[in-house]
Amino acid sequence: MRRAWARVAAGVLLAGLPAGSVLAHAGHDHPPTLATAFSPSPWLLVPLAAWVLLYAVGLRRLWGRAGVGAGVGRAGFASAAVGVLVLLLSTTWPLDAYGEWSLAAHIAQHMLLIAFVPPLLLAGQPLAVAAHALPATLARQLHRTLGAAQARAAASLTAASVTHGVVLCAWHLPAATTAALESDPVHWTMHGTFLASGLWLWAAMWTRIRDPHVGAGAGVVAMVAVMMQMGFLGALMTFSARPLYAIYAERAPQLGLDVMADQQLAGVLMWVPSCVPYLAGAMWLLWHGFARLERRLR
Repeated sequence: MRRAWARVAAGVLLAGLPAGSVLAHAGHDHPPTLATAFSPSPWLLVPLAAWVLLYAVGLRRLWGRAGVGAGVGRAGFASAAVGVLVLLLSTTWPLDAYGEWSLAAHIAQHMLLIAFVPPLLLAGQPLAVAAHALPATLARQLHRTLGAAQARAAASLTAASVTHGVVLCAWHLPAATTAALESDPVHWTMHGTFLASGLWLWAAMWTRIRDPHVGAGAGVVAMVAVMMQMGFLGALMTFSARPLYAIYAERAPQLGLDVMADQQLAGVLMWVPSCVPYLAGAMWLLWHGFARLERRLR
């Protein structure tokens, strides 16, 4: 029965998408307005809707059996809900459409996907909660496979940090950004790698934040390294004396933006607010690390 409802929901979702929405970035001749800045894609919305359904059913069952707040608290649930909302704001409305014409909007979209959405989603313990919506046998099998893979990924903090840095630098090369704006498959590949690398790094961070027995040093170093990299890239955009992205030098004026002001705003967005989640993670690790040290000294 649930499978039938899932097929119906997917069919309704696909039928409701405007024609050509899968190719949401190529061929737009005019800048959008807030009323037209929608870029829905079934490649995102269908799996996201399925995951939200699994999470909702799993949370209802978990809290129904063990009480509200068991397993994942209200704050974790609220964090996951905000994460889904931020994901939609960055990929469906309005940043994705505006990102074709404004470098600042494009950078804001990237920073939400890599720095804000991953920790918000992972704070809700998505795999553990969604498992409660599945049959017990299937849930055990997934726990054995996905749980082991998640544990290995969470333990690979160095690899996660390096991948995060490579993804961040590679996609912000002017040639890569231009290719993503001219091809939908490249564009969605870019989005997917931002989100995947962010989830990998933050999975490793959440393991250290939640486990009081794991040392804070490596996590703090990783967070500082990420902030330094973002600061360097942001400073390049902010203080450059010329436009770095020729495609935005052509498109930004059509949106009524000054090219250099748009680029400087993009740099500031990457430099300052995008570092807040990493700074918060580093401060949390330091606070718990000093608390453990104080308990040992006592």
